[in-house]
Amino acid sequence: MAFLTPLAALLGALAIPIVLLYLLRLRRHEAEVSSTYLWRQIVQDREANAPWQRLRRSLLLFLQLLILALLVLALMRPFVETPTITTGRIALLLDASASMNATDITPSRFAAARQEALALVDTLSAQDSMTVIRVAAVPEVLASATGDRNLLREAILSARPSSGPADWLAALTLAAGGAAGVERFSVVLISDGGLPPDLPAIPGEFRYVPIGQSAENVGLTALAPRARAGEPPQVFIEMTNFGSQTAEVILSLELDGVLDRAERFRISGGSVQEIVYTDLSGNFSTLTATLQPASGSVVPDYLALDDRAWAVFTPPGAGRVLLMTPGNLYLRQALASLPGVAAFQGQTAAGLPTGQAFDLYILDGWLPEDGVLPPGDLLIVNPPGDTALFRVLGRSLETGNPRVRRDDPRTRYVSFDNVSVLDFNVLDGVDWAEPLITVDGGPLLLAGTVDGRQIAILTFDLHRSDLPLQIAWPILLANLMQWYTPARTAGTAESLRVGETLALNPPFEADTLRITDPDGATTTLHVGEDALIYTGMTQPGLYTVETYARGELIRREPFAVNLFDRVEGLIRPAESLRIGASEVTEAAREEIGQREFWPVLALAALALLTLEWWLYQRRMRLPSPAEVWARNRAKS
Repeated sequence: MAFLTPLAALLGALAIPIVLLYLLRLRRHEAEVSSTYLWRQIVQDREANAPWQRLRRSLLLFLQLLILALLVLALMRPFVETPTITTGRIALLLDASASMNATDITPSRFAAARQEALALVDTLSAQDSMTVIRVAAVPEVLASATGDRNLLREAILSARPSSGPADWLAALTLAAGGAAGVERFSVVLISDGGLPPDLPAIPGEFRYVPIGQSAENVGLTALAPRARAGEPPQVFIEMTNFGSQTAEVILSLELDGVLDRAERFRISGGSVQEIVYTDLSGNFSTLTATLQPASGSVVPDYLALDDRAWAVFTPPGAGRVLLMTPGNLYLRQALASLPGVAAFQGQTAAGLPTGQAFDLYILDGWLPEDGVLPPGDLLIVNPPGDTALFRVLGRSLETGNPRVRRDDPRTRYVSFDNVSVLDFNVLDGVDWAEPLITVDGGPLLLAGTVDGRQIAILTFDLHRSDLPLQIAWPILLANLMQWYTPARTAGTAESLRVGETLALNPPFEADTLRITDPDGATTTLHVGEDALIYTGMTQPGLYTVETYARGELIRREPFAVNLFDRVEGLIRPAESLRIGASEVTEAAREEIGQREFWPVLALAALALLTLEWWLYQRRMRLPSPAEVWARNRAKS
């Protein structure tokens, strides 16, 4: 045993005044009294008439000297040498990714990792320093290079595991920054080893402390609903058994929070089970899939984060569509086959219906008599006259050499090589639109946005072409319907992953967005010139974004966030890691650290101080009436 501050032993001289206090006799004033019969207990003290007395045995004195000795020893900071992983300047990477929530170690892998980190702090010598980095989707420095053990312990104990993957490249880059100007530098990784295989080399020595014992985990790795034309929607579900044993699970599916079905599955170890349900009933907007071990199953499932998954079902399409046509059967049939489209037929003789709003108006060879176009999105086919958006210059027969914009999603996979068009209208004043399909005489298809309205124009009569008989027709119409689909503030209906950022796309009239996470916490964003980015997707579940304009709610959309990460689902602890060109295995405790035990001495001193106070109070306490009566009775 050695001491870090041996000069603190000089404080042991405080024992001298303590002993002197016990040698001093009390000086009292003399006074005559009638009797000392009742003061027998103090007769001995009255007999003192000198400043010093013989030092007598005293338990209180012994305890006080012992307390002083323990405190002095604690201040001298005694330590013993102990094996440790590394010394010098240390960058400690504490894995906080989703897999560290696994419970194959009680209470969890992350709790075990924190204990390992605290043990490493306990072996730091006076010359060592440590930086603590919590590795999650965004690596976070919890404590910069310091030798303060209390600060390091507080930083480690404050760390919490995340629910998503970790950015290991950023974490290693952050750790390597501490190597500048340091002679002896090392990185200690406490993790279950779920790292990507292509990480670069970093300066200093790399030490790996593996955490975890088991690989048994069954999780949901995909959940995707899909609309089908003329048929009920379907959902694709993928379950993966990352463990080595065959597991039996119950898969349940909820639609808008109502249980729709539950089914038992037996999944072999290391295999994937894919399920497609094609008979979903009714209309719904959200799905929740849940996995749980079947009754009687003896195979554990140590990671709960991937046992639930969520999805949002938004059928593609333009919503409510009003078709104004003198009798175009091709358009009616095509609209009936598109999913997510509710088509309504209007009467051209009666004009546009009043009191009803539609998402899309299709005007086929017809325009309102007053020339006022309806206030929604428009698909104008073979325009018969001028409008505020264009002027018709006449008809052209130059329909040769068709050219299609292949890079535009509205004409993706559309081929006009075998399409014949007899003639078309030549338009003027359409600078607001992009020509998507063009022939020698001008555009056959234009599309653009005017005052927030999406407008497309087919400049020819479908009956004077063979387009409705070609495969290009349903493809073109489906692409246009997808383009007309009302934009979502959340941008996409696809599932997002924990830790990602979400670029929000509010409508132009919106001024405020409010996002509610699965725990009910809300985040308010104000619409301005800057891009709206939401970074709060820290846990899986269903989120809701509400769009407000002048204080009124104008749109509410859910969006789903899931783990869906095979690296995190594969919880088998790695025996070795590859960092750069090096293979790193479990670190051995080959270096010598220092383990101080002054806290034990301080606690012992505190305990003795409490005992000494209790004895002193017991001695000075006056006897109770019951004790006096019992004493007198014993004497009689």
